[in-house]
Amino acid sequence: MSDAIYKTVDVVGSSQSSIEDAISGAIVRASKTIEHISWFEVGEIRGHVEGGKVAHYQVGLKIGFRLD
Repeated sequence: MSDAIYKTVDVVGSSQSSIEDAISGAIVRASKTIEHISWFEVGEIRGHVEGGKVAHYQVGLKIGFRLD
């Protein structure tokens, strides 16, 4: 087992297309400023409805990364 130390941050991804796009977008954006991202955990899924259809997805994520 490694002696690595990890930290988590909470972010919210959003997409008009899908939950998967909201998750991917959040991770891509977080990876621009956070190194060594190892995992994510979905905590919340929300959406906005217009005209009886899903118009927007929001996903609350906890992103884990290894500290140097």
